Amino acid sequence: MKWAAISALFLALAGTSAQASVITNGNFEDNVIGNNSWRWFIADQVNGWDGSNLEIWRGYAGVEAYSGQQFIELNAHGNNNGDWSIFQTFNTVSGARYQLSFAYRARANSNETFSVSVADLNQTLTDHITGEWRLFTGYFTAGNTSSLLRFTSGTAGTVGNFIDDVQITELPPQISSNSVPTGPTGALLAIAAAALFWRRRKA
Repeated sequence: MKWAAISALFLALAGTSAQASVITNGNFEDNVIGNNSWRWFIADQVNGWDGSNLEIWRGYAGVEAYSGQQFIELNAHGNNNGDWSIFQTFNTVSGARYQLSFAYRARANSNETFSVSVADLNQTLTDHITGEWRLFTGYFTAGNTSSLLRFTSGTAGTVGNFIDDVQITELPPQISSNSVPTGPTGALLAIAAAALFWRRRKA
């Protein structure tokens, strides 16, 4: 790949960080709770979300949010029929490409797992650990004028799977799944993307 094309991709990736997310309340800040505490909510009591119960944490047990002040625990307090699952429907442009990103972290142990799905993206995450946040970035093509993002726990019980800073942004037309290179060049772009997300976190 020519360096001019690489530079264009860097600029395009930088542009995605400035676009507004189409997700509502992706930082889970709208239901304000007390410092060093947590509360559980029926999902439809949390702006933008629906599905199972969820817990909102704010500095409880020494765990700080990845972004803002609050985050959720997917495996929540209370009874649940089937797997814990929350979802949000949002507007999209049919045929457009989007970038999904969020932070995730294990609460109790590295055996925790959950899946994320939206349009043609469906992935299970098993690599989160306690003690630090990790970032997920994925891409999908919208098939309709609305899409549904869903998080579903693969961990039994009411302990596990912290999630924060859920964002979805439309990609500029010059970025597609075929234009992102692999190998050393792809690694450079991945480092650049990570740097952009870190800058967004600090903003």
